[in-house]
Amino acid sequence: MEKPSTRGSGCYEKISPYYRLGKTLGIGSFGKVKLAQHVLTGHKVAVKILNRQVLNDAEREKVMREIKILRLFAHPHIIRLYEVIETRSNIYVVMEYMNCGELFYHITEKGRLEEAEARCFFQQIICGVEFCHLNMVVHRDLKPENLLLDSKRNVKIADFGLSNVMRDGHFLKTSCGSPNYAAPEVISGQLYAGPEVDIWSCGVILYALLCGRLPFDADNFPLLYQKIKSGKCTLPSHLSVGASDLITRILVVDPIKRMTIPEIRQHPWFQHHLPGYLAVPAIDVLQRVKQIDEGILDEVVKIGFNRYEVIECLQNKIQNEATVTYQLLCDQQFRVSNDHLGADPGEASGSIYSSSNCIGPTTSVPVHSMQQNEYMNPKEISPMLQFPSVERKWALGLQEGLLS
Repeated sequence: MEKPSTRGSGCYEKISPYYRLGKTLGIGSFGKVKLAQHVLTGHKVAVKILNRQVLNDAEREKVMREIKILRLFAHPHIIRLYEVIETRSNIYVVMEYMNCGELFYHITEKGRLEEAEARCFFQQIICGVEFCHLNMVVHRDLKPENLLLDSKRNVKIADFGLSNVMRDGHFLKTSCGSPNYAAPEVISGQLYAGPEVDIWSCGVILYALLCGRLPFDADNFPLLYQKIKSGKCTLPSHLSVGASDLITRILVVDPIKRMTIPEIRQHPWFQHHLPGYLAVPAIDVLQRVKQIDEGILDEVVKIGFNRYEVIECLQNKIQNEATVTYQLLCDQQFRVSNDHLGADPGEASGSIYSSSNCIGPTTSVPVHSMQQNEYMNPKEISPMLQFPSVERKWALGLQEGLLS
């Protein structure tokens, strides 16, 4: 097979010959998600096929914004976008394939989790969210439905359809996200900086992991909002002192008094059995993103790419088959070498941050969100497509709604 030039990638009139499309994983409002195999590495990916004719201008803008944001990220716990291939009729978004579905289903099947497992999930979530904030991105829709699991039960943050870029000195005001996970200041229509609303959502997720239910729930939105604004929730007796303390300090109504991510990182409950690769300060992770793993680079060269052109493209964040191949090999190495439930506290992996190209998308999750002064079909709020529906045994909160 003829190898393309390493120096760039343009528009494709048809999907790249470097992918073999397989079965359909899901169908949504804008198109479908298909399983595919990357020919050069043999690794599975998910390809989201978005029909240009179906997307209106607002939806197209949302898709492009999410893609732009995901290109900022190179983190083992944020879903990865490998490349975007555009034709006259479709946009093909090639992304990481998450074969174990949503964290939501894991909770519904097991009920409340043991603290050790919940802690591992929470450590990964917090470190992924921290990396988002370091890149000046606030997610604004963190919930178990938007947290995906790979074959090693590693969490990947997905669905950045409601995310936004933070700017110094500017506050956000859009009330968005899912009601049960929204911070008091969001449902009250107050201005917010950004990180504090993601932290609140993380606290709700931690409660759900440990308790198998939500801290704030009700049969109608006015009562739900009243409970959230009060900040009062019942902590089950089975929780450890450390877990109870952490939840209590995160779910604080006043965002100024709410824990920050650095404070969460220093909490003894969070620190317990923290894997070495997650103990790396976020600012160091950002610097290490620019490093290139020589072992993986050698593998890319063996496939047939020019070493110096690959290095140049990685350093300049150029998306093409060489850099996509590099990314796939990086991710595969991480999945093979890391099972988060079995990782030693001091274990570190030098290669998992060693990429500098395009990064992260999302497989499909059903989205149930709220938008201020606007009622929308959940499928229309985010460009993410859905996997085949699975009957949920119970729902983690009200599924959709308006702000009062």
